[in-house]
Amino acid sequence: MISCFSKALLACTALVATPTFAQTSPADDIVTLKAQVQALQGQLNELQTALNAQSSQVAKSQTPTAVPPAKKEAPGWFADTKITGKAFLNASNIHQTSTDLAGVKTDSAQNGSQTELKRFYVGVDHKFNDVFSANITTDFRYNANGTSKDVLVYVKKAYLQAKLSPAFVIRAGSADLPWVPFEEGLYGYRFVENVLIDRTKFGTSADWGIHVGGTFGNNLVSYAVSAINGAGYKTLSRSSNTVDLEGRISVNPIKPITLAVGGYTGKLGKSADNLPSSATPHHATRFNALAAYTNGRIRAGVEYFAAKNWNNVTTAASDKSAGWSAFGSFAFTPKISAFGRYDWLKPSRHINPGLKDHYFNVGVDYKPLGPIDLALVYKRDRASNGVIATSNGNIGGADRGSYDEVGVFGQLAF
Repeated sequence: MISCFSKALLACTALVATPTFAQTSPADDIVTLKAQVQALQGQLNELQTALNAQSSQVAKSQTPTAVPPAKKEAPGWFADTKITGKAFLNASNIHQTSTDLAGVKTDSAQNGSQTELKRFYVGVDHKFNDVFSANITTDFRYNANGTSKDVLVYVKKAYLQAKLSPAFVIRAGSADLPWVPFEEGLYGYRFVENVLIDRTKFGTSADWGIHVGGTFGNNLVSYAVSAINGAGYKTLSRSSNTVDLEGRISVNPIKPITLAVGGYTGKLGKSADNLPSSATPHHATRFNALAAYTNGRIRAGVEYFAAKNWNNVTTAASDKSAGWSAFGSFAFTPKISAFGRYDWLKPSRHINPGLKDHYFNVGVDYKPLGPIDLALVYKRDRASNGVIATSNGNIGGADRGSYDEVGVFGQLAF
């Protein structure tokens, strides 16, 4: 192609640069000139064809070739790791009093206004594959109700999980117990107050041991069973020589309705090989039952529990306890809800049958964003004929005692 182009160019140059005419008549000259013009036109056409062909070849040679996509590198460990957090905080005023048998009223040391960060959970969850995962969750507790002036940090959860199927999930370590976290999910206002048995120290939310649970029947039935130390997640020691058991089974006959029963038996981590069996003459037992209705706007439920020797594992006397709780909330809009709850407790049917506890709270919750709750709350707790230990401190007196708190309670979750 280049050779053809060169020949045509040389020919055109020769014709243009050195035209010659013989000594002929004008008519012959005109004929000769026409022949040269036609020859020149042919050479120009050949030159144009050569140029077009060469331009096309150059364009093809410059067309980019398809580049295969870069191979993605395998993600690091953080791709299968999640970090979560949840904080409970409040700014409130407390007025608590106790009255003795002579009618003398005493104010509590925790009275007054204060800002608190009661809980701050930070969790790290890592998934090794579709079966195995692990979790560690810390629990920060700051100056809760004046009972501690420093920062207390616990490992609330630390477990290895194997999800063999939706119906069989096993965890080894400190993990959620079957009842309290389950009820908290239905109640929805844990950041305002613990649920009944957690508030009154007849149960806790996590412990060290082996935990098995799952769902089946298209989520119609769920269950959870834990074999645990019994002393709670804040205590990790080998001082107990027995294993406690807690379990729950729940059904959802229709999606909004939940029916559940549960139970506990054990010595609450108080038995030991270096102690005689007479040091822990009783097993602590507890029965729980719950019915709840929850949908996008309404939460309503009632719980009942009965316990035996919960506070008498190490004493010769036997005792029984019972209580119930009712809660409800209604969402006027996706951001504004009203809620309330009432607890009744008789902690000692035999040893101190006159001891009773009445608790309630009411409030309005505002949710500016999905992870944030801000609630204006009023709480009142009243105990008569003795003292009862609660998550808000010891309530009551030799005759009676009351606890009133009003303030803003918040939750931040991420």
